[in-house]
Parts: sequence; structure tokens; C-alpha cells
Amino acid sequence: MSGQDLFCRPRRLRRGAALTFVFAGVLAAGAATGSFGASAGQGGQDRESAATSRSTPAGSHEDVAEAAAEAMADGKSPVEAAERAVSRSGDRWGAVYSRGEYEEFEEALDGAYTGVGLWARREADGRIEVARVREGSPADDAGIREGDRLRSIDGRSADGRPVTEVVSLLRGDAEDAPVGTTVSLGLQRGDHVWNETLRRARLSTDSVTVRRLTDRVTVIKVAAFTKGSGERVGAAVERAPAGTGIVLDLRGNSGGLVAEAVTAASAFLDGGLVATYDVNGDQRALHADLGGDTTRPLVALVDGGTMSAAELLTGALQDRGRAVVVGTRTFGKGSVQMPSRLPDGSVAELTVGHYRTPSGRGVDGRGITPDLEADEGVLERAETVLSGLGDPS
Repeated sequence: MSGQDLFCRPRRLRRGAALTFVFAGVLAAGAATGSFGASAGQGGQDRESAATSRSTPAGSHEDVAEAAAEAMADGKSPVEAAERAVSRSGDRWGAVYSRGEYEEFEEALDGAYTGVGLWARREADGRIEVARVREGSPADDAGIREGDRLRSIDGRSADGRPVTEVVSLLRGDAEDAPVGTTVSLGLQRGDHVWNETLRRARLSTDSVTVRRLTDRVTVIKVAAFTKGSGERVGAAVERAPAGTGIVLDLRGNSGGLVAEAVTAASAFLDGGLVATYDVNGDQRALHADLGGDTTRPLVALVDGGTMSAAELLTGALQDRGRAVVVGTRTFGKGSVQMPSRLPDGSVAELTVGHYRTPSGRGVDGRGITPDLEADEGVLERAETVLSGLGDPS
């Protein structure tokens, strides 16, 4: 695994969840797999840790690898030993992933996953309901609909389980549940109770969606920076009618590939600095490509779920005076993690540095403050701002 493969992904939950924070949010359902953080592609990604202001790593890959190797030699779990080493290091964003979990992350970052196409939500009484069904998925073909109750998964009751665990059961283990394997669901719609056996399929994620808010406003929603998402943002900007404004909706975007965030920035900037970052004290920079649309009115929407690579993009557009940022303060995640392979094939990610916006602002623990605070009627506020920015022609 290359030392240049840096990640931009929220902190992993404890192993009991067997998923990550993003894994739960982005997949938030049975369909999925994924967490956002894979190789930068251009040799640099970033992430910033709020727990400490130092730019040196809190622990070392060597220490974690040694702990894993010693555990293997003693016949103990290398993953658990590595996790203990990461915990002792004080690295707020450090994490250890099994081989299967890491493969799921990489798969999701490629913009695809193996699943059945269900998004789930947990009700106040502990019941699990279908929140959304992906069109054309196995769940859709079986006639499952939003609002249906998910009673069981492979004979296990779904009631009371965290959504992350429901996702894990629906998704199955990365190595034991490939495309074509089945999962049996117990469902209920009103008084009708029935069972469905679904066959897992290879599905694509919709990380970038585009819609017209009005005749003069195009909304580009980026749910995560998966592979190819930056180019899709650029294509959406090019297709938007001349003389119209853009709303770049980054709410709930928990990060992803920083290279894709830089590509997205290039759609709105004509070159120049996007962010600086350090890796073990070595200072580096990320720059936009030349030729972006610098005149079209632009509003970026953010909230507390805007994290990591999405904050990097927001900071660049705000510092460069390219966008008016509307919403609520972002999460505050700006540390650089580098992955390394452990002896048993699992992967450890440890913090090696931090990034800053073009003006030198640190993000971690502070987040980005919008130019215009708004937690309700955000799209309406964005439309008002765009009307005030005027016609770019």
C-alpha cells in the first residue's frame, strides 16, 4: 500500500458496530457499503484532528504493526491488538479495519457496492422501516416500498437493532456475501406480513444528483466524494443554462476522496490554491485546474454533517471569494490519515498531518462558519442570495 495513499474519512466506530460513521450515514441502509476515505490519486489527502494542535502523528504505523505481529505470534487477534495500540496512541482519528471492511470501503469509493437496494430507518419504538428503495434494485424488483416494516433479516429480528447493524446484516460480510448470494427478509405492510428472499447485486451509488430549483437556479447535490464525482460536478456546471446560478449542496457530505473534491473545486476556479497540508511535517499544496467557471453565481450549502473533503472544498470556495456559504457550522474534520497494511491483511489508518484552507485556516474542531447562518428554509435563502448576486453575463 503506497505511503501516498491518504484518506479523508470520519472516525470509525468501535468494532462492535463493524462499520464506520459514514458507513452508517451513506449506506444508511441495507443496500450498502462504504465509508469515505481512499487514495488521493494525486499523492495527498487530508484530514484535520481537533484534539491536538500538533502536526506530528500521535502514534506510528510501526508501533501498530508490531502490536499486531506480536498478537499473531501469540495466537491472539491482531486486529484487536492493533486497535488497542491505536487507542493508546491518543490518535483521535486513528482506526483499524479488517480486510473485508477495508475492501467494502474501497468498493464504495469506486461508486458501487454489493447490496439489495434498501435504505433503513429506526423508529422511536425500535422498529426498523424501509426509508427508501433504489430504483431497479433487487428490493425494488421484489415490490418492497418505502414505509414497509423490516421485521427480520435471515431469521434474526430487526427490532431494536442500530441502523448500522441492520446495514451490516443486509450487506453481509464482504468475503462471504458476494454478488449473487441471498438474504431473507421478513416484512410487513399494514396487516400483510410476508417473506422475501433477495439476491445481492452490484449497485452504483448516486453521489452527484442535479435538478432545477427554478428556471434560473440549478442545484448540484454531492452526497460524497466517490470516484468520478468531481468530473460529474464539472459536467453539471457546463450543462447548466447560461445566465443561471448554481447551488452546490454539500449538506450531509461526510467526505471521500480529496482528489475528487479538488476536481470539483476546479469546476468553479481558474487554477490557484485549494488547500495546503502537511504529512509528518512535509508541507504540500493542492491546486485547482485551469479553466473553471469563475463568473456564474454560486452558493454552497453546508451543515453539521459537512465533513472532511467537503469542508476542504467549502473552505477553498469561501476563502477564494468564489461562493457565498449558507447553512450551519460544518463538522470540523481536517486531519490527514495514511493507511498501512498489517501482517494479517487488515489495515491501520493513523493521523500524519493536517490541512488548511487557502487563507491558512485550520478546520478541525472548529469547522467552517457560513457567511449566512440558516438552519431552516436553506434553499429559499440560497435562491435569495443568488438573485442578489446578479446575472453573470
